[in-house]
Amino acid sequence: MKIPAKLVPVFTGKADTRGAYGGRGSAKSRTFAKMTAVKAHKWARAGESGIILCGRQFMNSLSDSSMEEVKHAIREEPWLAPHFDIGEKYIRTACGLIDYAFSGLDRNIDSVKSKSRIRLAWVDEAEPVTDEAWTKLDPTLREHDSELWVTWNPESKNSPTHKRFRMSQDPAMKVVEMNWRDNPWFPEILNRKRLRDMTERPDQYDHIWEGGFKQVTEGAYFAEPLTKARSEGRVGHVAADPLMTYRAFWDIGGTGAKADACSIWVAQFIGREVRVLDYYEAQGQPLAAHVGWLRGRGYDQALCVLPHDGAQADKVFAVSYESALREAGFSVEVVPNQGRGAASARVEAARRLFPSIWFDATRCAGGLDALGHYHEKRDEARGIGLGPEHDWSSHAADAFGLMCVAYEAPKPERKTTRTVVQGGWMS
Repeated sequence: MKIPAKLVPVFTGKADTRGAYGGRGSAKSRTFAKMTAVKAHKWARAGESGIILCGRQFMNSLSDSSMEEVKHAIREEPWLAPHFDIGEKYIRTACGLIDYAFSGLDRNIDSVKSKSRIRLAWVDEAEPVTDEAWTKLDPTLREHDSELWVTWNPESKNSPTHKRFRMSQDPAMKVVEMNWRDNPWFPEILNRKRLRDMTERPDQYDHIWEGGFKQVTEGAYFAEPLTKARSEGRVGHVAADPLMTYRAFWDIGGTGAKADACSIWVAQFIGREVRVLDYYEAQGQPLAAHVGWLRGRGYDQALCVLPHDGAQADKVFAVSYESALREAGFSVEVVPNQGRGAASARVEAARRLFPSIWFDATRCAGGLDALGHYHEKRDEARGIGLGPEHDWSSHAADAFGLMCVAYEAPKPERKTTRTVVQGGWMS
């Protein structure tokens, strides 16, 4: 049986986990589907019974599952197809020893735990799978030779799937990157679409075809200006000017596990240029942790610019962020409340200022991810926008918007003229 050469080591030898990640057209899903059937056939010939579980995070019906992928994969191999009984809503080996089960992990993870003798669990489109789902799925693989297989198109380096399977150093995991060029049967029709995306959707191309993380979410407020900033070279290495004021723009968080995150952008205003040097975010940490970060980065003389709630005192300790930062030795400014529509006003201010902004790509990586995701909440049923979505990206976007609202372009110097009167005794 022929499979892409890059996947041969993944399916060779023993492993607890086998996986592949990357862009579209790599043949990873079709190959993994086919290899589940090979496993099923092997167990059936050995007289062993069990279940092959095919899961996705979201699955409302069988049409959302991997069932059709498995059916096509089996039928592609003339030697394999006779050993399977394939119906409209089921797949099993002809002898009935191995059954396929299809499940959505978002709603049915607890029912998955009750399934007996899961020999193999293959999770396709695994990027959005939550840490809770992975934690619950793992103990269901109780057989001595049970395996977990994972395939996905990466979106975020913060996803539980990325952290669990790409960051792990466990030698029992065999995971590789697969992209279109690794597929020896990459079809010409997909190649035409790939080339079209390269021209028409350059902001999405790397994610769709090369397995890169999503830099912008389609429809995000700052998708276009961020893409333009990257194409113009305004995202890269940005040097600080030691003679100019450091400004730290805050979105205030709280303490506790469920509190909003605290976000800080550090920037310098140099002429008509805004140099964004650094980004910080922490959830549930006290003010001392944020101050420690500023000092540790060398921003102990920074001007701290706070939103209007920075002047409000804590109900228990009667201390505001403004007073606490002043006590810590920082200069502080508080931007007045912009009233209703403040979030939209920050978005518009950011869009106007974007052409003048330069970002340090390394130090601002987390903040740039958030800006690329920040988008409008939609009521799809009525087709109307409900304002900015309050999610993980909104804290970074609010602090960034505060910077843009607080920015004042330098005023051009006014030319003055003097009139000299000659002649007469008063001259």
